[in-house]
This record gives sequence, C-alpha cells and structure tokens, in this order.
Amino acid sequence: MTTWHDWQRSWDRQQEWYLPDREERFRVMLDLVEAVAGPAPRVLDLACGTGSISERLLARLPGAVSVGVDVDPALLAIARGHFADEPRLTLVTADLNDPGWAKPLPDGGAFDAVLTSTALHWLGSDTLVRLYGDLAGLVRPGGLFVNADHMPQPDTPLLNAADRARQHARQERERAEGVLDWAAWWRAAADDPALAEAVAARFAIHGDHADGESHPAEWHTARLVGAGFREAGVAWRSVSDALVAAVR
Repeated sequence: MTTWHDWQRSWDRQQEWYLPDREERFRVMLDLVEAVAGPAPRVLDLACGTGSISERLLARLPGAVSVGVDVDPALLAIARGHFADEPRLTLVTADLNDPGWAKPLPDGGAFDAVLTSTALHWLGSDTLVRLYGDLAGLVRPGGLFVNADHMPQPDTPLLNAADRARQHARQERERAEGVLDWAAWWRAAADDPALAEAVAARFAIHGDHADGESHPAEWHTARLVGAGFREAGVAWRSVSDALVAAVR
C-alpha cells in the first residue's frame, strides 16, 4: 500500500525530473535563513505543496517552526499525512490569488523568513507584484524572502537553447528508467483511492497546468525593492532558473 511518505518522496522525485539541482537551491535557501535568522526561525513556506521546503528546514534547524500555505487539496493532503506527527509545522489552506489570503495565518505576520520554490510562476504579473507587497508586511524588519523559480535570461538565447537540449536528453533517459513527469504523476495520484477525491478537487481549482508569466531575476529584484524590501539580489542561478533573495 502506498503511504503518505511514499507520495511525498514521489512528488520530490517528479520535481527533480524538471529540476535536477533542486536540492542545491534548497541548500542555498536554508544557508541564507540560518545566516539571517539563526537556528530557530519562524518561517512561512509559501505555496508549500507537499512540504518539501519545510521538511528540509525542520531537519536542518530543529528549533525552527514553519507555517505552510497552499490551495491545492491533493498536495496538502499528502503534506498533512506526511507531517501528521510534526508539531513544528502548521498547514493552512489559502489561495495566493485572493488579496485576503494571509488572514488565516496563525499569529499574524512577523516571520523571520518567507520561502518559496517553483510556484510563483503560476501567478500573473499584477498578482505577483501585489503579493510582494503583502510579504513586505509579513516579514519582520531584517527578515528574509527567498524565491527560487524559473527566471529565464532573454539575452542569452544560445545558452538557453543548449541548456534545453541538455535537459531534454536527461529527461528522456530518466523517463525510460520509469521516472514520472507531471502528467503521469497526477494520473497515478488520481488512481489512489486515498487521493482521488482531492485530485479531482485540485483540477476543479487549477485545471491543467497553466503558468502565469516568467520574468528575469532583475524584474523580481526591482519589484521586491519597490514593494518595501531594503535590498534584493540573486543568490544562486542556473541557465534558466534563479534564487532571488530580499531583506526586509
């Protein structure tokens, strides 16, 4: 029988099919959190999915506490099952497209750090700019926001094309070894009686995967400063992705 822990591991592996350096970006993210907030930060795991960031945060910093926010009922079901015995994580259902999304958060704002990965590209530009303003009000002065996501560089088309070809070749090898892509993973989840109802509800909310608008890292840093963060910069990047960090 497939367990919640199996589904959490399966989600991680599916995401790694798209992001082979996923663990590296998590490491850099947590390096920054520890440097800025110390060993016992209060963290908001934004668009948390199955809780991948929180799992790594709590393993690395046992004194940390995390609030995970997402709207996806299937991913939250996996997270709730996987973290059922973890008192340091609180899971909240909220839709970032809703201007009132932060109202259900426990104890208001004053987070030491807000972390998110491979999620905010789902939002339209206007919604993302509004969200950055919301986050400026939730992060304590001196606290940190980190967003790891697809942030392509339009002025390097040759590098972009070479990277796409390399990634495609790797993905085809891994697919032949049985690694699930996004669509296959969701089909498998829908076939599990424990998840079928939540998966149906998820597709009623989101439909098929439809990204918002991707922007270069510099677009994000400028809008974070405009939203009220004191500074923002690129802490890590690959050819097509980047990790942007901003200090409140």
